[in-house]
Amino acid sequence: MNILAIESSCDETSAAVITNGEIRSNVVATQLIHTLYGGVVPELASRAHQQHILPVVDKALNDAKVTKKGLDAIAFTRGPGLLGALLVGTSFAKSMALGLGIPLIEVNHMQAHVLAHFIDDPKPAFPFLCLTVSGGHTQIVKVSSPLEMEIIGETRDDAVGEAFDKTAKLLDLPYPGGPLIDKYAAEGNPDAYAFPLPEMPGLDFSFSGIKTSFMYFLQKQVRENPAFVSENLPDICASIQFTLVNILLKKIKKAARETGIKEIAIAGGVSANSGLRKSLLELGQTLKWNVYIPAFEYCTDNAAMIAIAAHYKYLESDFCDQTVSPLARMDF
Repeated sequence: MNILAIESSCDETSAAVITNGEIRSNVVATQLIHTLYGGVVPELASRAHQQHILPVVDKALNDAKVTKKGLDAIAFTRGPGLLGALLVGTSFAKSMALGLGIPLIEVNHMQAHVLAHFIDDPKPAFPFLCLTVSGGHTQIVKVSSPLEMEIIGETRDDAVGEAFDKTAKLLDLPYPGGPLIDKYAAEGNPDAYAFPLPEMPGLDFSFSGIKTSFMYFLQKQVRENPAFVSENLPDICASIQFTLVNILLKKIKKAARETGIKEIAIAGGVSANSGLRKSLLELGQTLKWNVYIPAFEYCTDNAAMIAIAAHYKYLESDFCDQTVSPLARMDF
């Protein structure tokens, strides 16, 4: 069983081939042009996907040593994501599946992030809790099977990935700023500056307040010392990263206590953050959790995670027809 998977939800054009549940290739083309604008420009992203999708798919097939006629299905990201970007991947997948006369499989981008844990060993046992953290989403998901997931907590406003990028922008760090905060934080003191933790009911999150608090903090410090940021950048980054990670860990700890589940995973772009990975492992040791963290290449947007999700849907004959359209917002 060979499935070609296509990911085009934001600014990564990716294609992967999976054979009987094993990833054979995973090709990603990154769009560097957005660094000039301090964030992803949707129209530029769509144009770049149009340029990249043919060579990316061709390389994925060649790397896997699979021909078009050897494919059994085509999978694609239906959403959530940027509508124009999704349209490129959806249209390509629909056309290719129609031309080859093979089934079409739509995949939820966030579910695919969760299922990235089933690409390599060790794999979590069901049920498990997955903290999905990215630029657009922050959720706690209870996973009962590969195709049975329930969101039990989510952000009420901004996602943690956006909080990382916005605080980085306030520090005049280039886009994407989240990885740079992580880099400088490794050299700083996380206790240098304190920021308030939001109080949200249940298992929900909020990150809008911490961004505002950080902005006022910087304005005050820079008024008193114009060189404050350059003189204290590692400590500033370490302190804000410590705060954001603590917000996440506080809620996943609460979720584990309420559900009694000790199989804990993280997924999404922010799961590549070294501070989060280290802190979750330490908390897991203390609370006797089994903690699962995906390889770096499967944290950020990639088609391998779309492929593994499609693999499980194929086993259930969960196909879609040619009338399917992309959804910028898509629930589980």
